[in-house]
Amino acid sequence: MLGASVMMRRYALEKMPCRQISSFAIFALADPPVSAQRSLRHCPCKQMSSRSSMKGKKGRSSKVTASKLSSVIKPSTLPSQKQSTADEQVGLDFAGPLSSTDIINTLNDFFRRPAVISLALQQGLEHTIFQNVFSDFRKYCVQVDPLPAELHIMLSDIIQGQGTAVDLFPFFLQHAKMMYPHLECVDDLRYVSDLTYPANWFPLARAKQRKIIIHAGPTNSGKTYHAFQRYLESRSAIYCGPLKMLAVEIFNKSNAADIDCDLVTGEERKFADPDGKKEAAHVACTVEMTDIERDIEVAIIDEIQMLRDTQRGWAWLRAFLGVNADEVHLCGEETAIDLIQNLALDTGDTVEIRRYKRLTPIEYMNQAVGDMASVQEGDCIVCFSKSHIYHVCRELEKLGKQCAVIYGSLPPGTKMAQAAKFNDPTDPCKILVATDAIGMGLNLNIRRVVFYTLTKRSEENGTKRSIVIPPSQALQIAGRCGRYGTTHKDKGYVTTFNAEDLEMLHELLQQPLAPIEQAGIHPTADQVELFGYYLPNATLSDLIDIFTTVMTIDNEKYFLCQMDQFKKIAEVIEHVPIPLRSRYIFCCAPIPLQSAFVTTTLLKFVRRFSTGQALTIQWLKEQIEWPLNKPVSVNDLTHLEAVHDTLDLYNWLSYRFEDQFPDRELVRELQTILDEQILSGVTEITSLSTGTGPQTKKMAKNDGQIKRLLMNLKMRRGDSEL
Repeated sequence: MLGASVMMRRYALEKMPCRQISSFAIFALADPPVSAQRSLRHCPCKQMSSRSSMKGKKGRSSKVTASKLSSVIKPSTLPSQKQSTADEQVGLDFAGPLSSTDIINTLNDFFRRPAVISLALQQGLEHTIFQNVFSDFRKYCVQVDPLPAELHIMLSDIIQGQGTAVDLFPFFLQHAKMMYPHLECVDDLRYVSDLTYPANWFPLARAKQRKIIIHAGPTNSGKTYHAFQRYLESRSAIYCGPLKMLAVEIFNKSNAADIDCDLVTGEERKFADPDGKKEAAHVACTVEMTDIERDIEVAIIDEIQMLRDTQRGWAWLRAFLGVNADEVHLCGEETAIDLIQNLALDTGDTVEIRRYKRLTPIEYMNQAVGDMASVQEGDCIVCFSKSHIYHVCRELEKLGKQCAVIYGSLPPGTKMAQAAKFNDPTDPCKILVATDAIGMGLNLNIRRVVFYTLTKRSEENGTKRSIVIPPSQALQIAGRCGRYGTTHKDKGYVTTFNAEDLEMLHELLQQPLAPIEQAGIHPTADQVELFGYYLPNATLSDLIDIFTTVMTIDNEKYFLCQMDQFKKIAEVIEHVPIPLRSRYIFCCAPIPLQSAFVTTTLLKFVRRFSTGQALTIQWLKEQIEWPLNKPVSVNDLTHLEAVHDTLDLYNWLSYRFEDQFPDRELVRELQTILDEQILSGVTEITSLSTGTGPQTKKMAKNDGQIKRLLMNLKMRRGDSEL
């Protein structure tokens, strides 16, 4: 029978398709050479796993990776019975029938063998997956009759003492790969998700000997001004800022100085050339839109300390590592210096540090404001919630004090209009009520910053809680007062509204800022698309889970940016059939996910996109129920802001899918009208009621829709919470 076994193995290999042969081939090929690894990665069947060595890499080890895979990989369901074929009858002819008891005893012996456990770990079958596969494999061997000829004969040989239980491993591995397809390519997945050396992703920048100039200092120290002078002097340059408003400011200043400059943001393009045909040598953009292929002389990356941002830090890292410039000027806090110098060791760039001091003094006051009657002209009351903003505005209005209002969800045009109103010396509005949105991007005539509170709401892992603002944020906001070049340039003042917060404020402002140790990093569309190639049946949300589980990262320099919003959008649009690359782009859309209206409209966009139909202006108007009424309540104003976000979303998508989002200019016309309505509502914010107006009813309707959608997702996925 031993001879029969050998003969049958040869016969089975000749008959097996490529996918099945892989189970044997990979078992024999313990450690393929480098040339073989390259060829395996391009195998069209994707059946062999190339082994990329993990030695010397910092970050997560493969052992830690394996322990987490079972939590994100879902096994495929295999049939417990199948039709008998003539080939499989050969096994019965050669070896005769097998006893279920003998099969179970043999498999139990297989399960207990240390060699089997070791082989399983080498192939990525960690403990939980190994147990799941064994349970299903044992059930398969006992219930399927007849078994595949090769397996039938192998079991017969082992039962008769002509082999060992370990000989079953190729069959076990084949079964495992049918249950867990990722095992076919787990090493390739690790190779694709290797984030250890992101500097190597940008060959154009690495081909240059770049000069890095760090302009480090507190707010209002002139660091960006000095970098901007070099920008204006250069023959070509790019400015990369954190906000559209800052990019617009550089765009305006450059063109006013007779330096042709284009504007590039996610939702807008403006060109110095009236026809828009010729690119200007200078560009002002938001940091996510940094062109890493354009050869330029000077680049400015503003607010470089945003490398540590858990949501957007990847964009600063990409701009720093990838911008193809001779000189790269980095403006921001001194806390970023050590990290930049560390990263420069990988890029091979030279680093020069220029330190700046604040141009005007700040006094941290020992007395709180105490009440609204003590609020003075030139004060900016900083709140961290809309409800506080509305309350403060109404209390000031009762005292006959006019105020301007700025908060994060306002459109940029409205923010700038409110800033201009506050800055205008002829306007009776002399008080500003704002959120931390003033921390960067606006030049304001603030004499005194008054913190209404020092806590804000934070959400982590679906749990909301109140936290004290970090020292870096407190300093950033405090630095907005007494700015050089404003009415109150001689001195700025900082205090709190409530006396009990004063001591805490002083502690925050006096704390030394800790050096930034890590920069944010993010998987690229190409990497996720490769994962989709290897795992074609996985959802995008699952692909991200698998990516973050198997990835290798240098934890001393980098951290993975939060991808909660990306995954939530992926889950919302999961059931709509669109290509993976398009799905990835939709999931990157910068929307306020907490807005039910915007999230619902995004889903409508994706559904229509999937049909191949254009999203015309007429169709869009129907979705947002245009025209909209003037806001009569705070909730109505919030709805108008959500509609504005929806129009921004349309414009953002129009630059990525121009054929299906063709009416960008017409949408801008709607935004102009909407800007005026929102500005009117903000100006009259103290007179708006807290009741429900016509827009609020629409919001309630959409809230119900999105809640039902998320509930259906939970039920479909079996999740306790999204």
